[in-house]
Amino acid sequence: MRVLITGASGYIGAVMTPLLMSAGHEVEPFDLGLYADAGFPGESLSADGRDIRNVTVDDLEGFEAVIALAALSNDPLGNLNPNLTYAINHQANVRLARLAKAAGVQRFLFASSCSLYGAAGGHLVDESASFAPVTPYGRSKVLVEEDLRGLADDDFSPTFLRNATVYGVSPALRLDIVVNNLTAWAVATGRIVLVSDGTPWRPQVYVGDVCTACVAILEAPRHLVHDEAFNIGRTDQNFQVRDLAEMVAEAVPGAMLEIPESVDPDTRSYKVDFSKFASVFPQVKLTMDVPDGIAELVTAFEQAGLGEADFARYTRLSEIRRRVELGELSEDLRWR
Repeated sequence: MRVLITGASGYIGAVMTPLLMSAGHEVEPFDLGLYADAGFPGESLSADGRDIRNVTVDDLEGFEAVIALAALSNDPLGNLNPNLTYAINHQANVRLARLAKAAGVQRFLFASSCSLYGAAGGHLVDESASFAPVTPYGRSKVLVEEDLRGLADDDFSPTFLRNATVYGVSPALRLDIVVNNLTAWAVATGRIVLVSDGTPWRPQVYVGDVCTACVAILEAPRHLVHDEAFNIGRTDQNFQVRDLAEMVAEAVPGAMLEIPESVDPDTRSYKVDFSKFASVFPQVKLTMDVPDGIAELVTAFEQAGLGEADFARYTRLSEIRRRVELGELSEDLRWR
């Protein structure tokens, strides 16, 4: 299958692109390259500098599928400029889908997020649950899903991958996601620092398992995935943040866990039911458990000599601010 993947040099895309190619697909990357200088461990990432806000029908001609990963990729980035978050995460992705449909693209896989469940509390939620996003990032995912459903027809088939919080090693490493962040602090400083009281629930999924699930959905018969949403992860991988911190402490002997006495409450808390994907794709096994993923991260960080000074390099908000301050990016994140 001929596939265009936006965000191909991002955290998930840098793992997914070679996996798709090894599965026999012809893949064309499409990536602005905001983090091209932040490859792990210290290598540059290739990117073509193309912005999904500028995509044309001609860019999409001849493709059978689009995998839409490009976005401002977490809550802190979303809060930096909510209007920009909606312009990129929502409006640009919907425009991309409309142009893809006009170009004759048949499959459109959208990287959504379990964060659209938002303040769901302590009970399990499945794909039929009401949305309760509490951040611009989460709300942008809801808006894209709603608009793309209106495009679904006999010729255009969108599918929504509601990923759990992703973790694990990637050539486009991120340290602004919870397991990666806690592990990096432990390895680099001997401290495990929580920024909440540790009680919120977060489902976790390994980056390689997200990519495995995406390939399965891409290759599935159309009737199984047309206009469908799938929570991507495993139900037994729902954890409270303090549980994750304790796993990191066990993996890094001597690391001290620091839980603040007084912090603003984190209203993002959701436990997710992932049984739909497991039922529709019983042959696909998402195999990584969080403790094994932490062990993989510890090994990678130790081998790379990761230090606290490296954190900004692998934190999306910090890297964007650096490029803006250097004059490489405009305030609306366009190359100068």
